[in-house]
Amino acid sequence: MGIFKAMPATSRLQWGLWCLLMLLLFFTLLPEDGFWQSGAYALTNTAFYALVVYGNISFLYPRLFLKNRKVLYFIAVVAGLLLASLLRSYGMVWIYNTFFNEKPDPAPMTTMIFVRNVSGLLTIFLLSFILRIFIAYFVLKRKTEEMQQQHAQTELELLKSQVQPHFLFNTLNNIYYEAFREAPHTAQLIEKLSDIMRYFVDESPKDKVNLSTEINFIENYIALEKIRIRHEIGLTFTRNIDNDYRIPPMLLMTFVENIFKHGIDKSSTQNQIAITLLCRDNHLIFNTRNELPRHPVVSGQRGSGIDNLRKRLVLLYGDKFELKTERSDNHFNASLTVPL
Repeated sequence: MGIFKAMPATSRLQWGLWCLLMLLLFFTLLPEDGFWQSGAYALTNTAFYALVVYGNISFLYPRLFLKNRKVLYFIAVVAGLLLASLLRSYGMVWIYNTFFNEKPDPAPMTTMIFVRNVSGLLTIFLLSFILRIFIAYFVLKRKTEEMQQQHAQTELELLKSQVQPHFLFNTLNNIYYEAFREAPHTAQLIEKLSDIMRYFVDESPKDKVNLSTEINFIENYIALEKIRIRHEIGLTFTRNIDNDYRIPPMLLMTFVENIFKHGIDKSSTQNQIAITLLCRDNHLIFNTRNELPRHPVVSGQRGSGIDNLRKRLVLLYGDKFELKTERSDNHFNASLTVPL
C-alpha cells in the first residue's frame, strides 16, 4: 500500500483502471470457465491490452506520428496489431491446452479466433487515444495545481520578505529622528540609506522607473560612498534631461559603482570625477570620466560589471544601444547611449 500511495495520481489512476478491467473480464468469464481459468484469461487479455495501449501512446505515437512519419507509423501499427493478435491467439490456446484441457488439441486455433483477436485489439488500440487524452488532461491539471501552489507560496514569501524591509525602514526612520537632534549630517546619511533600500525593494523589480528616481538613487549612492573616502573628491554631475522619461532600473549604476570600486585613490586629494547625463535626438547619453588611481585596487577576480551590463543591454535593446569604455594613461572614460 505504501508503494501505491507514493505513486503519482495519474499512475494510481491507470493501475486502478487496469485492475478494474481485469476484474470485469474475470467475472464475465467466471460462470463458464471457472475461477482459475477465468483468472488466467483475464490476466493474459489485460496484459495484451496494456501492451497495445502503451506501445501506441508511449512508443509509436510520440516517436513516429508526432515526428511526421505517419506512413511508417501506420505500417508499424498494422504490423504490431497483427503480431500481438497472433501471439495472443497462440498464447491463449497454449494456456488452455497446458493447464485446463484434459485432452489437448494440437491445432484448435482457427482463422475466426485470429480475426476476433485482431478486431478486439484494434478496438483497444482506438481506445488508447482516449486514454492518452485522459492522461494528458490529468498531467495538465496536476501541473496547473502545482503552478497555483507555487504562485501562492511565492506570494506568501513576498509578503514575508516585505515585513522585514518595512520593519527596517521604520527603525531607520526612528534612528533618523534621534540622530537629527544630535548630528543632522548623520541623520541625512541615514535618510539616504533608507531611500536606497526602499529603491531596491519598491523600484528595482519594476520594468521601468522614472529617470528622476534613478538619478536620486545614484546621488544617494554617491553620498554614502563619499563617507568611505578620507579626502574630499571633486565630483560634477551635469544633467540636461527630462525627468519624466522612463528607463530600466539600475541601468546607469554600473558606471558609477565602478568609479568608486576601481577609480578612486583613497590616499589622494586630487580625485576628480565627471558625470554627464543628457537627452539628444530621443536618446539618453550617459558619460563618466574619472582619473586612474596611482595605486590601483587589486581584486581577486576580474570585474564583470561591464560584461553583465552589456548582456542586459542586448536583452533590453538588441543592437540599438552603444556602450564604450576607454582607458588612457590618466583617465578612464565610459559612455552609454540608449533609445528613450
